[in-house]
Amino acid sequence: MAQLLVWGDHPDPWPPYQPAYELTRGDLVESIHHAAIAVVDARGNLLAAHGNPFVITYPRSSAKPFQALPFVEDGGPEHFGLTPRELAVICASHSGTDEHARVVAGIQAKVGLSESQLLCGTHPPLDAATADALKARGEAPTPNRHNCSGKHTGMLAQAVLHGWPTENYIDPGHPVQQRILYTFAEMCGLDPGAVQIGVDGCSAPNFAVSLYHAAFAYARLADPRGLPPKRAAALEAIFSAMTAHPFMVGGPGRFDTLFMEVAGGRMLAKGGAEAYQGVALRPGTVPGVEGGVGIALKIADGDSKDRARPAVVLEVLRQLGVLDETLASKLASFGPKTTVTNWRKIPVGEGRPCFVLEGG
Repeated sequence: MAQLLVWGDHPDPWPPYQPAYELTRGDLVESIHHAAIAVVDARGNLLAAHGNPFVITYPRSSAKPFQALPFVEDGGPEHFGLTPRELAVICASHSGTDEHARVVAGIQAKVGLSESQLLCGTHPPLDAATADALKARGEAPTPNRHNCSGKHTGMLAQAVLHGWPTENYIDPGHPVQQRILYTFAEMCGLDPGAVQIGVDGCSAPNFAVSLYHAAFAYARLADPRGLPPKRAAALEAIFSAMTAHPFMVGGPGRFDTLFMEVAGGRMLAKGGAEAYQGVALRPGTVPGVEGGVGIALKIADGDSKDRARPAVVLEVLRQLGVLDETLASKLASFGPKTTVTNWRKIPVGEGRPCFVLEGG
């Protein structure tokens, strides 16, 4: 297991979260979102941070690339003839559009599964236009419209691949979930016993680790050099699939999708519920850093309007020297600075980052 390098002797001196994004009205700061951020390279060096990079929290859907990793590592996509587009939706928090539902159903057909086997539950599609269309047709959303249906289909496919039971595939003790836990822990540089387990919104297990360890996993996703060949190849397949098919990972207007569309395959973004974000940067993307870099951040209050998280991501990239003019212009609607308007679209203030990353 890699010997990870930490920033300082002990994490306790850092408060968990610090001010990161503020909204003004007139000349006053009206609201402040606090955050914790970790920036780590593929060797485990903590390059920069804000707040406490060792705060432990759930990555939620930001863990999906690693939840798919055992299935890919075991040759699942080749065995079932899955395409990179289908692999991308297995790693996705998709918007439930007709296209997303068709791709998920296509995976199920190849594996020999049915939608009724999914244990993710149902919710209206995240894409408002799709949700409105279903409602107009009098159709109730089905499990394949759930943003986690790709992940659950991938978990079921792993069970089928190995001949394991499919009925209880989300049970923490099921071989699928045990394999995922051990793989995720290895990617984070942790023993499995150090990973705290909770239940995600889709009923599957989720794993709480420090931002530092999650960022380390994301750095290795971008730069798997030095890992065993089978794992490195699987990570390359996941990174390539997600960045080549960003619409499958999110959907219309979603930050992860638009970010990867303009990043040219150099950067991967995967958000999670309650304002978590993972970012993986290919080697050479961050000036002065030879290897890959991972970023993990959490907005403390959950950022229900999703106004702080994308802006903070872009500000981290700006401070790292990654946010060039092309990226900045194409993603300007997300930040780092945005205009606050009222119901008449009159500017009344601004949203802006209010932090400076501290070096390791």
